[in-house]
Amino acid sequence: MSSEYGYDEDGQLWPFFTFTVTAIAAIPLTWNLLRRTPSLLDETPRFATKTTHANSKTVDAVRAKFHHKQRRLGFILFVAAVYAVAGYSLYLILSMDTPVAQAVWNPYDILGIPDSATEKVIKKTYKTLSRKFHPDKIKPDPAKNETLESLNDIYVEIGKAYQALTDETVRNNFLEYGHPDGKQTTAIKIALPMAIISESYGHFLILFYFLAFGITLPYIVGSWWYGTLRRSKENVLMESSNRIFLEYEDKANEASVIAALSTGQEFEELLLGDKAESGLAKVESRVTAPAPSSAAPPSTTTVAGLTAADCDKLSNLDNGVRRKVLSLFWAHLGRTPLGGDSELELAKVEVAPIANALVRAYTAISVAYTNTAPMIAAMKTGQLFVQALTPQSSPLLQLPHVTPEIATAIERGDPATAASSRSTPMSVQRLMDLPEEKRRKLAVGSGRLSEQQYDDAVAVAQQMPYLRVSKAFFKVEGEKHIIASSLVQIVVKFRYIPPGYADKAPPVSAADLVDLDPPQLTIDDVPVNKEKAAVGWNPDGSTILSDRSNGVRFLPPLAHAPYYGREHVPRWYVFLADSKQGKLVVPPFTFFAFDKPIFEADGTTPTFHMQTFKATFAAPPQAGQYTFVMHAICDSYVGLDTRMEITLVVKDPSEVDPETAADEEDDISEPEEDSIAGILSAAKGGPVKQRRESPADDDDESDDESGTDDDAEDTSETDTDTDEE
Repeated sequence: MSSEYGYDEDGQLWPFFTFTVTAIAAIPLTWNLLRRTPSLLDETPRFATKTTHANSKTVDAVRAKFHHKQRRLGFILFVAAVYAVAGYSLYLILSMDTPVAQAVWNPYDILGIPDSATEKVIKKTYKTLSRKFHPDKIKPDPAKNETLESLNDIYVEIGKAYQALTDETVRNNFLEYGHPDGKQTTAIKIALPMAIISESYGHFLILFYFLAFGITLPYIVGSWWYGTLRRSKENVLMESSNRIFLEYEDKANEASVIAALSTGQEFEELLLGDKAESGLAKVESRVTAPAPSSAAPPSTTTVAGLTAADCDKLSNLDNGVRRKVLSLFWAHLGRTPLGGDSELELAKVEVAPIANALVRAYTAISVAYTNTAPMIAAMKTGQLFVQALTPQSSPLLQLPHVTPEIATAIERGDPATAASSRSTPMSVQRLMDLPEEKRRKLAVGSGRLSEQQYDDAVAVAQQMPYLRVSKAFFKVEGEKHIIASSLVQIVVKFRYIPPGYADKAPPVSAADLVDLDPPQLTIDDVPVNKEKAAVGWNPDGSTILSDRSNGVRFLPPLAHAPYYGREHVPRWYVFLADSKQGKLVVPPFTFFAFDKPIFEADGTTPTFHMQTFKATFAAPPQAGQYTFVMHAICDSYVGLDTRMEITLVVKDPSEVDPETAADEEDDISEPEEDSIAGILSAAKGGPVKQRRESPADDDDESDDESGTDDDAEDTSETDTDTDEE
């Protein structure tokens, strides 16, 4: 059977082709669109109080532009167009007349005899039909729409049917090919309209193939490959990482990190053409203007918070882009107005989120060098960009309506802060921990806040995510001792207590500070698949899952950052450092969510639940007692960090008490009665161990855990210094 190929001259097949292609393409496109839709921003609650300032509209515009970009409107429209084409093609398909299926050629049906008819019956029937439909005898009946041609075709078919049943050659054709005439030609239509491949449109078809396969496809593949190599795992341009690496310093502080971030290649793409030189002199003169001595922090000389060394660094730069970027950095950090220049104000807001992204690259370089001083400086620089504060600024400027002059007045009114000669500025939690009467007396009055402004500031402070650590220790699940090179868990017990709620928090119970190992699996627990929620990331980028949340996680409110051009979800970096050598012991673990509710139903009152953060790392290879410093640094606020010492006791396997080891072996050899192993053991007549009613009642559960000795909540001042440990 031969085939003849042709094009869809009648326009009946191309809708099927178009619908098939678009339907297949719509599946991965839809998945890609929906896969990226969920975001932490969708889950995160918002601050009830919105702070406005002179540049609020510009900040809102930059945020809206970023969200518009994140929504990928162009991609959404493309997916919608694919669905539109698929829908239109389906409409055309459904509107077509259903083609009548071609009947299979059957000689018995043509003669009107059964398949079991004998040769005698076949001949008799043939003769009868031949006489009836012979062209010389039959006449067409107009009432039946008969014509001479149709009657002649019937006569021919009768002859073919008879031959197929009697003539050997015709019969063989019928048996082999299904037709008395042998092989039949099959017409195959290509689902392209004839007009497309006509000679007059041939050059357009060639152009289409050239654009599709000669330009578009190589461009897509090349862009993907180049984009993969162009960015690091921190989603920073590789060239920017290389430049920051050259600026890296082992004893870096926030100012040196700020200068290093200005080398990012991303800013060259932001300040294309003459944008680098446009307004440079203006913004530089603004940030280097002398500061009034009454409100200037120690060692700063300009209104934007630059020190003399910072001014020298800025003036010595000969790269126009970097010089303008660094000036815009200080304008943002110092909240310095730029004379109403809308382009400069817009650039000032746009550079801050880029700089905060580059902080991750500087942090990664510091982690590779295992130096804690530059890593902490980089993390604190991220706080400064989010809150728009200079390194020497008062943390009180994070509160609405608080200006440098008001912050100075509040600090000078507090005897404890005034006695320190302002070397340690007052933190938000220190102010909020004061009695209400004393706090109001410090903050409200002439040259300070009004009553309404004070209420706004307190409302914001009481929603800041301050984590008060109650206990931190090390453990190995199922073991009483930590052996060298074993996998150790650091367990941090803390409560979410915003500033101003310390006196309302209930006392910490001993049961809350115990971390029980998962119970032995019982027969009832086998079919249960406990859902887990992502609450953070390990140093290698893998996800940290909470097994206590039943698939539900609780996020803190979005960072109160009225000067920052992004909505930002607070996150915490937890790591261990050797304070004597200034070296990193355990790289930072990142977490952003909690496994228990942090607010009551009203969304503002803290629940004071004891939260648990766990991370796993390898114990040192040598036995001994190790004293580390645990840092928990928030990336969104200044002064809400926690720093505490924690001890890890590592034992050599030979030091483990043999009797204790024997007891542990007995515990393993005798399974609990309601566990799977216990049920099987009891069925065989073996020994089982009685299950304890309440493991939480064992007060000595954590006697052998390494960690902090005191169960009291850590209420010491958080360390906001940037000096090396």
